[in-house]
Order: sequence, then C-alpha cells, then structure tokens
Amino acid sequence: MKKTGILVLLTVLAINLMQAQIQTPAASPGAKVEQRIGLTDVTVEYSRPSVKKRAIFGGLVPYGEVWRTGANAATKITFSEDINFGGADVKKGSYALLTKPGMTTWTVMLYPHNSTDWTSYAGSDVTPVSVTATPYPLSKDMHVESLMMGFDNLTNSGGDFFVLWDNIYLPVAIKVGTDKVVEESISKVMAGPTAGDYYSAGNYYFTEGKDLNKALEWVNKSIAMGNEKYWVLRTKSLIQAGLGDKKGAIETATRSLELATQDSNKDYIRMNTASIAEWKKM
Repeated sequence: MKKTGILVLLTVLAINLMQAQIQTPAASPGAKVEQRIGLTDVTVEYSRPSVKKRAIFGGLVPYGEVWRTGANAATKITFSEDINFGGADVKKGSYALLTKPGMTTWTVMLYPHNSTDWTSYAGSDVTPVSVTATPYPLSKDMHVESLMMGFDNLTNSGGDFFVLWDNIYLPVAIKVGTDKVVEESISKVMAGPTAGDYYSAGNYYFTEGKDLNKALEWVNKSIAMGNEKYWVLRTKSLIQAGLGDKKGAIETATRSLELATQDSNKDYIRMNTASIAEWKKM
C-alpha cells in the first residue's frame, strides 16, 4: 500500500510538472517598435489584438470610452528627449498611452508611466497630456487584422506616430528639436573643425534648406582640406544648383562623376549623369 501511495503521488507530481511547463501563445502577442527621429529615440511597447471577424470601433472598442489602445498591459511609449506630440510639449520619459476613440476625432492621452495596469490611469487624478487626432478610414479593399503601431513620414525634425487597426489609420504628428541640437553641435565643433565636420555641417544646411551660401562655404572648406570625395562633390553641385549656379554645378558634378567612375559607384554615376543632363537643358 505504501508503494502504491508513493507511485500515485509521483504520478500526480509528474502530471503537475508537465502542466506547468506547457506554453501557449498569447492571444494578443507583445510587440516593440523602436524609431530614431532626428536625434531622438522613440520606443513603443504594446500588445497586438486581432479583429477575428469582430466589429472593432464602435463595437469591441466603444466610441467615447477610454481604451488601453492595445491589450493586456498599458501601452508604453518612451521619448529620449523632449518632443512635441500632436501640438503639445512633452518632456522626455516614459508614458502610458490611452485613447478615447470617436467617429470623427480621437483624444490621445499620455500619462507618466508608473504601472502596467491601464485602469490605474483611467481612474486617476493625474491630468494627462491630451491631444486631439483625426482618424482616417482605409479604402474598402484594405483591412488590418492585427493592431499595428509605428512611424511614418520621417524627416530630421519629425514624423507621424500612427495607430492602425481594422479599417482605421490614426496619425499623430511628432516634432523633435533636432535643429537646435545640431546648431549647438556645429557652434561647438567649429572652434576646431575637421574636413568631415565642415562637410557634415554643409550637408545638414543643404538638406534642411537653410543658408545655402553658408552650406557652400563649409563644403568648399571641407574640399580644400583634402576631402575631395565624389559624394562631397555631389553635395556641392546640388548646393550650387540650388543657388542658381548651373555652370558651376555642371563642372562640380562632372568631377564627381569622374571620381565615382574610378570607384565604380553605379549610384553616383547614375545620379551625376542625370543631373548634368538636366542642368544642361536649363
């Protein structure tokens, strides 16, 4: 009897151990999106529920009620620097992202993140950063089965954070202080700049449509310091064209083409050839 009892006990323990080891997939799997916007890192951690033939907005997600904007734990969004979110200034740090969907407008709320329980924010006395966003319906032939969050329309100074699910696309504009940081960096570095520093500063001014004369001055200094590379000359030719100096642009692009050909760089050969042909028509 004692042996039988021990065998039964061991069998029960073995079954419990097997059950404890069984792993099943989450109904709404977790996801993490990381995006650098300019010089600012933005991270979103959320869960991705699926439609599963259900009516989502106005159904599973009622209009006019606070939604966790995901599933399971509260959606967490983190900014490495101060930003502007949908027109509101937001300090760097981590926030719980909640929304209140509506038929024509949504309210998007950011609460300082201190809990994974989304209900702790919805019922708190903390006043969130609150902005209004406009949802856009997708075309009838488009359908997003699983909730998706991400970033689009990226530039050095901003982009759009978006929520995309079922038949709705909701963008929220993000603006970052890239220009201020870069200008401060340029001022600091220009006390003793290298050829690379001059090129980086000139290329930034050109890319952002700032002072093209200053951009040309810096790129010329980079070249004078021995940095006559085909990509540097390519940038110089574009700056010259932007200043209306087509003759100078053609001469510089021709030199860039020569160096790119020597290096067998097909992309710069193609770009320079196309630009030279275009500028000769003007």
